[in-house]
Amino acid sequence: MQPRNMSMSGVVDLAAVKAAQEAKAKAEQARAEAARQGGTGAVSPADLVIDVDEAGFEQEVLQRSAEVPVVIDFWAEWCQPCKQLSPVLERLAVEYEGRFLLAKIDVDANQMLMQQFGVQGIPAVFAVVAGQALPLFQGAAGEAQIRQTLDQLVQVAEQRFGLTGLTVDPEARPGERPEATEAPAGPHDALLEAAVQALDAGDFGGAVRAYRNVLADDPGNTEAKLGLSQAELLHRVQDMDPQLVRREAADKPGDARAQIAAADLDLVGGHVEDAFGRLIDTVARTAGDERDAARLRLLELFEVVGPDDPRVAAARRALARALF
Repeated sequence: MQPRNMSMSGVVDLAAVKAAQEAKAKAEQARAEAARQGGTGAVSPADLVIDVDEAGFEQEVLQRSAEVPVVIDFWAEWCQPCKQLSPVLERLAVEYEGRFLLAKIDVDANQMLMQQFGVQGIPAVFAVVAGQALPLFQGAAGEAQIRQTLDQLVQVAEQRFGLTGLTVDPEARPGERPEATEAPAGPHDALLEAAVQALDAGDFGGAVRAYRNVLADDPGNTEAKLGLSQAELLHRVQDMDPQLVRREAADKPGDARAQIAAADLDLVGGHVEDAFGRLIDTVARTAGDERDAARLRLLELFEVVGPDDPRVAAARRALARALF
């Protein structure tokens, strides 16, 4: 699925001149105060990724956005695509060395913030610059696309608002782990790492092949099974036209193929119960090969979400009622 990228050219139109001037002034005051106190205001790499809740949002996001662009990662523990995206954002936050701050918001615990930002599905990524919220992208995204969006964000924040970011303490930067502490590599670690790198790069087909290579030698590999189900889902939706898919699903409620495609989009967007319910309804109203196709896709989506998720257990019971 192609992420819904923000148009950075529109930031100039959204940003009032007064807000830009105030943001520049606040940034300059913060730097001057740090210099006056004899410090640099440097932070450690660990400070570049923070967990934020509703109580701390104003101070940790809105106020900090006058010093540095704050990228918000809306996520949830049950969201499998989030587990692919969040580590990439966290790694890039450190790599960009303070040019943006990453704020992670658990939507299950912070429903009000989710509603205020108009989040329709997760993962969803926004930015706040000088108190102004900007949508970046929603759904799965490759690392190259994420970098391009972040580069544009950093450029606009600096040129328009004078936000040069935070200073990272060089002495606090994490060093390489000693070789003696590294765990011995497993027989499939290289292939699993290749699959993860392919996912990060948006090469979902390559990730599918890498996971299948692992499972060919080790059919019980749990990590490869989970990774394969996720990569296959992302590969399926990568080239979809969401508007066309949803229009066909609405126009053809009895068409299993149309409903299966829409269910994939539902899940990638974080709408787990919608995806499950759509396929269970399809199983109930179809027969033969179409019914079997909907049932099998539902089982595949169960693997993506994970067997321990309570929504999977509820959907399994509903599927049994639809079948019998």
